[in-house]
Amino acid sequence: MTPPHVDGSREQATRTQTARKKLESLSALIHRADHAGLDTLKEKMTVRTAEVFLSYADWDEANKEINSQHFERAARYKQNAAEMAESLPDFERRDIITMLEEATTFLDDLIAGNVVRRPTPDVDWANVSHDGDQLTFQGRPVFLTDWTWKPEMDELNEYHGAQDGFFLMHPYVINRSGEILPRIARELDTKPSGRLGFIFLNHKNAPQWAARDYGSGFVMRQDTYTAYDIDHPGAREMNRLLLSGTIPKMAGKKYTELGYMLCNEPHFFTTEGVWATGPVSNYTMDKFRRWLEEKHRTIERLNGLWETHFANFAEVTLAMPIAAQRQGTPPWYDWVSFNRDRVTDWYAFLKGEIRKHDPAAKVHLKIIPNLWTDNARNHGIDFESLTRMSEIIGNDAGASYSPMWGEADWQDHYAFEWREMSMGHDFQKSVSPRKIMYNTESHFLSTVRSRDLHMDPAYARATFWLAHTQGLTVSQNWFWARREDGSIRKGLVKGYAGSNNQQPRVVNEVHSTLMDLNAHAEEIMAMQRQARPIRIFYSEASATNKAKHMDDVFELYESLFFEGVPLGFVTQDILTRQSHEDWDTLLVHQTPFVTRQDFASIQDYVAGGGHVILDDVSLSKDEYGRDLPKLADLPNIRRVKSLDEMKTAALRFLKLKGHAPAVIVKEQSDGERKGCTWKCVENRAGNPVLSIVNVGKHRATLTLTLRNGNAGTRCQDLLTGKSVSSNPTLRPYEVLFVELTPFPSQPSTP
Repeated sequence: MTPPHVDGSREQATRTQTARKKLESLSALIHRADHAGLDTLKEKMTVRTAEVFLSYADWDEANKEINSQHFERAARYKQNAAEMAESLPDFERRDIITMLEEATTFLDDLIAGNVVRRPTPDVDWANVSHDGDQLTFQGRPVFLTDWTWKPEMDELNEYHGAQDGFFLMHPYVINRSGEILPRIARELDTKPSGRLGFIFLNHKNAPQWAARDYGSGFVMRQDTYTAYDIDHPGAREMNRLLLSGTIPKMAGKKYTELGYMLCNEPHFFTTEGVWATGPVSNYTMDKFRRWLEEKHRTIERLNGLWETHFANFAEVTLAMPIAAQRQGTPPWYDWVSFNRDRVTDWYAFLKGEIRKHDPAAKVHLKIIPNLWTDNARNHGIDFESLTRMSEIIGNDAGASYSPMWGEADWQDHYAFEWREMSMGHDFQKSVSPRKIMYNTESHFLSTVRSRDLHMDPAYARATFWLAHTQGLTVSQNWFWARREDGSIRKGLVKGYAGSNNQQPRVVNEVHSTLMDLNAHAEEIMAMQRQARPIRIFYSEASATNKAKHMDDVFELYESLFFEGVPLGFVTQDILTRQSHEDWDTLLVHQTPFVTRQDFASIQDYVAGGGHVILDDVSLSKDEYGRDLPKLADLPNIRRVKSLDEMKTAALRFLKLKGHAPAVIVKEQSDGERKGCTWKCVENRAGNPVLSIVNVGKHRATLTLTLRNGNAGTRCQDLLTGKSVSSNPTLRPYEVLFVELTPFPSQPSTP
């Protein structure tokens, strides 16, 4: 990669002067707009962003060697790290100048009346409440965002998030009597109720006394975020001591209203040769034997399935870590299922202990969505059960802009990778449709593997906009890696170079997007609350037994993602717990393995009049590979031969039921596949409001028409108030948010 042109010190000084002048000019324009009674919160945020990043550019100017070391750690930049560090301050100042020019142009147009926009609420985090599936401020829904590790300072809290909370860790318990570290006890006793926030329960470190008293095997899996044996009796005692000594001091405080996060990115892989795989203890294996006995009842039944010759359950053994080659066998299925159950039981225990001391407590977990959206299993995470158990949907969903190394399959068709975020959101909201969603480590902008200093700020808008239309309520972004003076946070060894603290326009676009979402919060909430008329059946048995089952699930999901129909999922528990009136049809695609309970739930759904479209492969085997009977042959079962036939049949059935979107969107581009995903709701005036995001890698020309309109369609951009074409062309990453109305009918000619 060729670095930007490196100017001399004189040009750098001139660039800073230019930025300062543009900053002064925008500030003067804001003052003028304020006197005219116009809302300028967004421009004030931009001014603050510029001020902060100008100071960061100065720090980078004085610390090029430190930045060079960070660029050396990034695969994309290591070959020209010194040049990148040299050019970074100029890049930042140029970015600030562009950002200020764009804000000035828009505000000029706003003052002149060329554009209009709804006022943006100036959200006070101390006065936001959690009400069901929304956060509420001054009687309206709001969406919030902040940054991991952002310094606690007024300069940043005013416009860039003001999240509160507390960090809990087990070394705060200093002995087996449960005494809390005096410094922590005093801090909790004196900490004010504060602002909206959450409690981070960290499991990375066990106290020395626990390691000593519970024995050498207690501390284990130290390369994961739970560094002790959850099946050891001491694990429950240690957590009871921590929670009983701290939760009563926090209960009912504002800074706990976003809940208690039970764990950071939990994962318990036990597969040979797999990332983060760890050992299991004798306590775990004893628990597994009891689990097997409860499930199979007799050792003869187990031996028949496993093809073994154990004399009793006490003799059952299974080599750990389990070999990946055993996937699809009964021992694999039983172990993976047990691993999920024991982990779910562990977090149910933690929730119960918290509720003892704070009966109104809400909990969530920072679940990695790709543990569900990707193929790998045997990580111990039951995405559905943990989501249902939580009062707040928790995750750390991400998206990918540009890989630091290698190529990714999604790059053939899309401008960014959206599978984890979108499919994960739709599954969790299918499980728990009436809860807020909290992403406590949003990786939309960067990960260790996905970063690009020259990221298009439109990408930030596209990902945050799409995520919120699919259910996101509040997020904490990865990450704010600078300290108060602009220096880089200590301890960062990777992930910094090319990330958002070097990208003023990206940071500005994140908060600008949130302000636009809040200005139109009712419409966005309507999109989150839409019925999901098409449901995809998800079978944990197929995901456990098949090597690439989630690729097959995504194949179906992807085929329908661009049709304007809200998508959802169904499982056995959803079928038995939720009203079938919430959807029109159930699709079963490439899902051969289902439990007999799964099969019975689908059979009952069909018998009750439910509509099913399935292929010839699905519902043929139970979880152990034994043949299942066919579903009763009823008129409401449609059998298809291909994915295209399934998609066509589902969309036709929706239209027949009268649940097709009120708008028709036709797309043309140079791509082989569609790239514009969209949602449509009705506003208070009874008009369709359309949100479109181009996730494709090509420009797309659209034709927008009202499904029941006889006249032409008029479109108004809701973010500018301008009339726009009903045949717009969207660039990759572009968002279009419009209200559609029919042109007035013309009087007939006499």
